[in-house]
Amino acid sequence: MTSSTLIKSFEQAKEDNRAALLTYTVGGDPDKKTSLNIFKSIAESGADVIECGLGHGANIGDGGAIQDSTYRALSGGIKTDDIFEIIEEFKKDYETDVIIMTYQNKIMAYGEEDFLKKCISSKVSGIICVDWPWPLNLDFAKKCKENNIVFIQLLCPTTNEDRLKSILNDAHEVVYYISMLSTTGQKLKVSSDEIKKRFNLIKKISPDKKCIIGFGITADTINDFKDTDACVVGSALCREITRSIDEKLNPATNVGNMVTDLKQKLSS
Repeated sequence: MTSSTLIKSFEQAKEDNRAALLTYTVGGDPDKKTSLNIFKSIAESGADVIECGLGHGANIGDGGAIQDSTYRALSGGIKTDDIFEIIEEFKKDYETDVIIMTYQNKIMAYGEEDFLKKCISSKVSGIICVDWPWPLNLDFAKKCKENNIVFIQLLCPTTNEDRLKSILNDAHEVVYYISMLSTTGQKLKVSSDEIKKRFNLIKKISPDKKCIIGFGITADTINDFKDTDACVVGSALCREITRSIDEKLNPATNVGNMVTDLKQKLSS
């Protein structure tokens, strides 16, 4: 998978008259085998893109549900190489694009060049780095571009229009709009209309860029965003993994059922 296949995933969703559905789970939660099965179930249930989190001990952008998932993965001994192995194994049988969401020091500790080599060998299509803002990330973004990997710049509600234009000018084909000032998994603190207004501004400035909307998207709100480019659901899936484990149910099956429901809501 490459940057071109990632764009095709968005374009196919547009042809289907809906937003692309992205899912987020923490790689290796609760273990390598189950995490791989969750990926497979997500793909088979119709997600357009899988976003895989690299567990981090100080995941400052995440709310309780994703922190719980991260704690399980890290407590189980999951390392960065384990997550690349999960992705590589998944990609042997599935064409669904995979994006990695991580933090800067995970990349720096691994080594930028080695990290990118692993992304290439495991067929990762894109990278989101939560705490590596523009323009400080431009050198690494350039390396991603040279290796046909999309580095996904982050935009937020407080990004003023001049900075927004500058980021979009430098951005690759895909950007990520953080819908509200909060950690992941919180109830939307702004209206769906206000989020779409900001989305429309981004598209007006840079109509060719695909814009993912994240933070606070749930089964109750996802239909509001079916006319956008893409939206990501993460915390709700992580909560389902936790519930399934607590109740001794199959997390892969239950997450897959949730993804099916989300896809139907986007398509209705």
